[in-house]
Amino acid sequence: MLSHTKSNLVARLLSCCLLLTAVLGGPSLTSVLGSENPRVAPGANRPNLLIIHTDEHNFRTLGCYRATLPPEQALMWGKDAVVTTPNIDWLADHGALCTSFYATTPVCSPSRAAFVSGRYPQNTPVTNNNIALGDDVVTFAEILRRRGYATGYAGKWHLDGGGKPQWAPQRKFGFQDNRYMFNRGHWKQLEDTPDGPRVKARSPAGQPNYGVAGADEKSFTTDFLADKTVQFIAAHKDQPFCFMLSIPDPHGPDTVRPPYGTMFQNQTYQTPRTFDKSLGNLPSWGRPSGGFAGMASYYGMVKCIDDNVGKIIGALRSHGLIQNTVVVFTADHGDLRGEHHRQNKGVPYEGSAKIPLVVYYPKRIKAGTLIHETLGCVDFLPTILGLMGVETAGQEEGRDGSALLVTGKPPAGWKDVTFIRSTGRPDGAGWLAAVTDRWKLIYSPVDDPWLFDLEKDPDELTNFFRDPACRETVRELSREILAYAKKHRDGYARNAKVKADLQWAVGGTGDYVSTVPVRRPVESAPAGKRGQGKRNRTAQPGGSDGR
Repeated sequence: MLSHTKSNLVARLLSCCLLLTAVLGGPSLTSVLGSENPRVAPGANRPNLLIIHTDEHNFRTLGCYRATLPPEQALMWGKDAVVTTPNIDWLADHGALCTSFYATTPVCSPSRAAFVSGRYPQNTPVTNNNIALGDDVVTFAEILRRRGYATGYAGKWHLDGGGKPQWAPQRKFGFQDNRYMFNRGHWKQLEDTPDGPRVKARSPAGQPNYGVAGADEKSFTTDFLADKTVQFIAAHKDQPFCFMLSIPDPHGPDTVRPPYGTMFQNQTYQTPRTFDKSLGNLPSWGRPSGGFAGMASYYGMVKCIDDNVGKIIGALRSHGLIQNTVVVFTADHGDLRGEHHRQNKGVPYEGSAKIPLVVYYPKRIKAGTLIHETLGCVDFLPTILGLMGVETAGQEEGRDGSALLVTGKPPAGWKDVTFIRSTGRPDGAGWLAAVTDRWKLIYSPVDDPWLFDLEKDPDELTNFFRDPACRETVRELSREILAYAKKHRDGYARNAKVKADLQWAVGGTGDYVSTVPVRRPVESAPAGKRGQGKRNRTAQPGGSDGR
């Protein structure tokens, strides 16, 4: 066995090789390591990987997820106010559905960085939107490319800094065909030109914008990108491939092409059951932010996505690839859509942080598999490569949950806990949480700790942190947070207040004593406007949301 010093030296040399490979297009991982991965079967027996990834997608809009919930949780916006998703549901019915999959940071760029790298955001180092992914990151696409896979990407990337739209970023991170990758924006229309793809909707001055007028089944972004996915499948049907489709919907602006724009206008929408909750003693991350104006356009975007998922499944069938392709449906984060009197994401509530993960692979996954153990975006790379029988590059920090998908049971030593964190702040502080299938413990530098019991309180209204019956749960989850923070260098746990709260949680006696300044009472949230109206996520020329 190598000594610790020699092991570190070898690791540093290998990291340098990987970095030079990524930047200069140098030797493959096979030539660096000396041999090809023996676990991967040769030729056509190697499974393909197809990922369909959406943006800001509330899991309750998918029929397969509603089927796992009681009616009061499934029908959040009204008894008859639903959108059907038969194609995504088909993947779940014939594959595995993960009921507790969480965005490692429930914001675009950090979540995406964790998803493609298997590393926590602080180590990618994408802790907020518009931060570039580190050059040393080895993605699942790069690992598969080095093993002979044809690789590609179409859609929103959001991991190359501030460029907008910035087509085909120079740093490909293993996605060799990235002609249809753009860095930022929620453009509603795209088109091909002799100079490459571009945003079709334009201002009078010729600048790209989010306009949807005139969009059809060829130019609307979801359709356009799905068509590029179908073309990639056809072009590489005779070799193993890895392709990621990143659809920028159903993120705002809430607009969609005909007929989807009017398809759900006659439904009656009610405000979510948590919309008018009392605001007394709420943490900073739980205060109202935005209103509610119905779901019609959002549902239209989801329906358009599902129809295009059907088109892609059809392409796999027509080429005889459906049995040998791992198909993944997921998202970067959720959208509260009025839950807790909030819009969008960025907080630890279920509608923001919990996201869909459906995995179809009939050769290894039994139809109708339900996975209740908790997983995070950081676990995706080791899990999906484990399912495919491919060794990782050894840089990942997430867990290999492939045994859950194949057997329905966790591997030996598995701990049912994942960790999620807020976006980075200038002072290096933010909320930090441990999540299990039942519990969610959140520490914050400006709030008392909160403990949610998702079994007793699925609406996430009650703080159980001070409940004596939950003392051991608090202690155990706090130990897990401390161990995670030490191992993965999460500075949030070093904040003075968070550190003090964790110390009391692990070893303190007596009652918890708050160190948060007393806030003045806050009146209850104003009653929301019930029914459909115009939502405040309207189109802005060129996009002004910074995402």
